[in-house]
Amino acid sequence: MDIREELIKKAEKPALDAMRLHPFYKGKIEVGLKCRVRDFNDFAIWYSPGVAEPCRAIAENKDLVYEHTNKGNVVAVVSDGTRVLGLGDIGPEASLPVMEGKALLFKYLGGVDAFPVCVDTKDPDKLIEFVKMMQPTFGGINLEDIASPKCFYILERLRKECHIPVFHDDQQGTATVTLAGLINALRYVKKELADVKIAIIGAGAANVSITNLIIAAGADPGKMFVADIDGILNKERAEELRDNNPKNYELAMKTNAEERSGGTAEAMRDCDVIIALSQPGPGVIKKEWVQGMAKDPICFFCANPIPEMWPWEAKEAGAVIVATGRSDFANQVNNSVCFPGIFRGVLDVQASTITDEMCITAAYTIADLGAEGGIDPENLLPNMDNVEVFIRQAVSVGLKAIELGIARKNLSEEELRSKAEEAIYRARNATKMMMDEGFIVDPDKK
Repeated sequence: MDIREELIKKAEKPALDAMRLHPFYKGKIEVGLKCRVRDFNDFAIWYSPGVAEPCRAIAENKDLVYEHTNKGNVVAVVSDGTRVLGLGDIGPEASLPVMEGKALLFKYLGGVDAFPVCVDTKDPDKLIEFVKMMQPTFGGINLEDIASPKCFYILERLRKECHIPVFHDDQQGTATVTLAGLINALRYVKKELADVKIAIIGAGAANVSITNLIIAAGADPGKMFVADIDGILNKERAEELRDNNPKNYELAMKTNAEERSGGTAEAMRDCDVIIALSQPGPGVIKKEWVQGMAKDPICFFCANPIPEMWPWEAKEAGAVIVATGRSDFANQVNNSVCFPGIFRGVLDVQASTITDEMCITAAYTIADLGAEGGIDPENLLPNMDNVEVFIRQAVSVGLKAIELGIARKNLSEEELRSKAEEAIYRARNATKMMMDEGFIVDPDKK
């Protein structure tokens, strides 16, 4: 077996393991208790008649719901199943394994209790009303795997109309971690964000948000070339996009100062960076297109479940740094490095929303931690197993929310760090204890 076959076989293993282990556990999360139950007499405290007193207190002052319940640490992971991973519109039932997985990551990485809510409607207005009606129960909303362009409309309305933070991970989460990876990649090749040319391949929710966040962080929009399935966005195409895709219309008007036209190859020409979230590969991006990029090209091939080009092929074509969305390759650019920490900080200060400034703060926090030990072409960012990346984001994002005046609680840096450490280590230690005691069964030992 040659090296390519070995790498492909390795890439296929997670899918095989998933089909074995999902039916074994029949789900990845469950409801657990966090209060003591010494005997059945304690039920009188936690339920009737004792529970009536906190109910009365909350009825008089709704803010006390954060003191008497778990609302301040629980997030709804909401999806309609219309844009799941690289699988497309597979429906709410088929999206449930992904949403359960998201809830698992929320808990283990951020100490956040999250619950999957897969909704049987494709109507954006119905989804918006549904989410708004859930606000009394949840401290935050994480939107997931909702098709573009309606996801933009849903997020914009919910951010305006909800009094709890609403975050679309495929937009803001992907943009945050991609910006973090780009910061360190540019540091390695000694180029400045304001100077580089960037090809954005794919113009769905993720790449539209990536483009806008990179611009907010200091990139020159005129040096960015965004390509959708019909070609590069430019002013010539603006009219066709104005009514059908307002977000892409905005990008067509402010990017591509050269007025480039054509497809992926033309978008990539002479660029320093390519960021692709288009369609699963391999073979979507060709070697000769990478060879036509500027000196020391940086390639982010982040389609799921298979990147647009295998990393080793990009390296053969001259890429200095290659990143993907997969954990089994070097340089994983994955939302899981950011959303648990962002939500940890947001919940701890009871912020009312999550702004671009907070996302940029999180991106630099991630990048700076990754750079502390020296940036390596194979290790741009800290991995999910680095607990510090979530703790530091919780602190920096919480402080930014306080600075922006959108936090209900004013906590110090030390207080935020203490709260984050307590929640995250509690989740990890509880999981380990349950594995050690056999309450979480090891399928390989049965």
